[in-house]
Amino acid sequence: MNVIPAEVITPAVLIDVDVLDGNIERMASSMQGRGLRIRPHVKTHKTLEIARKQLAAGAVGITVATIGEAEVFAADGVKDIFVAYPLWVEAPHAKRLRALAAQCRLAVGVDSVESATAMGGQLGADAGSIEVLIEVDSGHHRSGVLPDEVVDVAEAAAAAGLSVQGVFTFPGHSYKPGMPTGAASNENEALGLAATALTSAGFEVTTISGGSTPTALIDGETVATELRPGVYVFGDAQQLELERCSWDDIALSVAATVVSRHEARGGNVRRVVVDAGSKILGSDRPDWATGYGRLPEYPEATVTALSEHHATVVWPEASELPPLGTRLRVIPNHVCLTMNLVDEVTAVRGGAVVEQWSVAARGRNS
Repeated sequence: MNVIPAEVITPAVLIDVDVLDGNIERMASSMQGRGLRIRPHVKTHKTLEIARKQLAAGAVGITVATIGEAEVFAADGVKDIFVAYPLWVEAPHAKRLRALAAQCRLAVGVDSVESATAMGGQLGADAGSIEVLIEVDSGHHRSGVLPDEVVDVAEAAAAAGLSVQGVFTFPGHSYKPGMPTGAASNENEALGLAATALTSAGFEVTTISGGSTPTALIDGETVATELRPGVYVFGDAQQLELERCSWDDIALSVAATVVSRHEARGGNVRRVVVDAGSKILGSDRPDWATGYGRLPEYPEATVTALSEHHATVVWPEASELPPLGTRLRVIPNHVCLTMNLVDEVTAVRGGAVVEQWSVAARGRNS
């Protein structure tokens, strides 16, 4: 899609439905071909219409990051939800978890003896209605325990009345150039060690959950029973630079208008400014990224700076500087941030608007 529909007022998030559908089908087919369940992480899109497409394509359920996200999708009829986060549960959380467990199969993450004990204590007689997966650190070094520590957490969870079902991890160190293959190997090793430890301790392991968009399509044997990619539905500038997607795989772009333009004079660089700043593109920029986003029609252009409502684009010498009022598409570095910054998105097909979709779980951060 390289046409911005005339009725779109910039800045606006556009979703190419044909590309979106292709991304969903490609990932679902890959997982099915490998005998893996797919449980996509919907924090990327937070949108009911897209979750419905993923479930229709064969997803066994969804992954969320928060109880609030789970509530939104459960209310839409999703029957299998995993909160992939090491929850610390207090009385208000327990009340909400009980209500969710009455609506759907619910699993949550834990990564400490203390959090498992607290969760069970708050849930009381309802603890057994909540499944737990123990988070394993597979090299990202964020949350999660080492594989040889999972049994202690599992025993505490079981003692608290929770239903221990297995282990999960997030190979987040795959989000660096040259790292996806190594991170996938680290993930497989850590999950295998953790699952074996649980089995040896007498636990029945039904779920071994892993995956990220950079690693999900890497061929090879895996001990995982399910994967949880999220960004794959859209693609973004990070995935492009990690060579995990192509330009043609990117379904989400931000429509923007040139509001200022400057030739190289007086020490200034040749540049334009568009009306899509950090409040719609997000400000995420890894140290290895080319800039704060990419322009698909002008791949040599560089988004060098973001303000709240400005994006500065240094323009390639080989291309004519676009006139004021020119409408351009910008690919965000990290689409998950973009989707949490807007109330709705415009679904397009063949350059024409087909629907407006509400970002239903936007802001449900707890």
